[in-house]
Amino acid sequence: MDKSENTEKEFKEINKSFMDRTGSGSKTAEGMAVHRFLESQKPDGERICYDPYAVYFISPTMMKSLKDSVKNPEDTKKKAEMYERFFSGLFNSIHARVRYFDDFVKRSIDEELEQLVILGAGYDTRAYRIEGLKERVKVFEIDHPVTQGMKIEKVKQIFGFLPDHVTYVPVDFELDDLGEQLMENGYDRSLKTLFLMEGLIMYIPPEAVDKILSFISKNSGRGSAILFDYYLKSVVDGTSQLEVGRNIHDHLKQVGEPLKFGIEEGMTEEFLQERGFFQVCNVTGEDCKKMYFHGVNKNRSICSLILFAHAVVR
Repeated sequence: MDKSENTEKEFKEINKSFMDRTGSGSKTAEGMAVHRFLESQKPDGERICYDPYAVYFISPTMMKSLKDSVKNPEDTKKKAEMYERFFSGLFNSIHARVRYFDDFVKRSIDEELEQLVILGAGYDTRAYRIEGLKERVKVFEIDHPVTQGMKIEKVKQIFGFLPDHVTYVPVDFELDDLGEQLMENGYDRSLKTLFLMEGLIMYIPPEAVDKILSFISKNSGRGSAILFDYYLKSVVDGTSQLEVGRNIHDHLKQVGEPLKFGIEEGMTEEFLQERGFFQVCNVTGEDCKKMYFHGVNKNRSICSLILFAHAVVR
């Protein structure tokens, strides 16, 4: 077997493993929970992010696989090296994304945040683990009805009830009107609000992204802001010059959750300004490296193709 055939075989193995081990809900939502869980197992001075509730959102099949990997360290090491070859730095960038978004929410609470809207909430646990939200901020979790239904059941299992400060709003971003659904569920357009979109906009079409941004820019209180992550357009359309970019594109397509939206390199500020936002800040992989990867983590690679952006409503 030549090198190219071996590479293709390994890539198919990665895709099959992902499909076999994840549960029946959103595969990316569970995949992100797995990443948060694994990083949370590291010592306090080593882990980049921490989520004590991530474990509850991992399917029994996936958890069994994770436990089996502990018993087979050599095999686990080989698989980790294989994943790193195909997706160099991506997992570290995902951990940095969790940390950056957590830190941003905490700063926003200190700056008198009144509402938090988590779009595409998936298995996000910030509403339950970030101090200050429960006491001071009304949280709206927005997601597809199927994924959200599974999330609600898990939250009930964890706490025995649904927290009063969280409102769950089922929305299909490609079919439903986000504004109507939010307004009907108690959203107050006069309040200072942070709209969080982690791992969302790359999975919905451009017209849906525009509708979301249009609603936010026209229906938010003074000082409201957005924070989201995105891929460059070349990753989304499969034309990235970097192999990791093409691998990300192909993997997500093959597991049934293809990328649909990206931003041209260097165009983020213009893109957001045209849609009613200012004070645009673009956060690169190198920025995250400088912020979070020190000491024992200094040699961990990051992916340059996943970026974050935040901006204020004009």
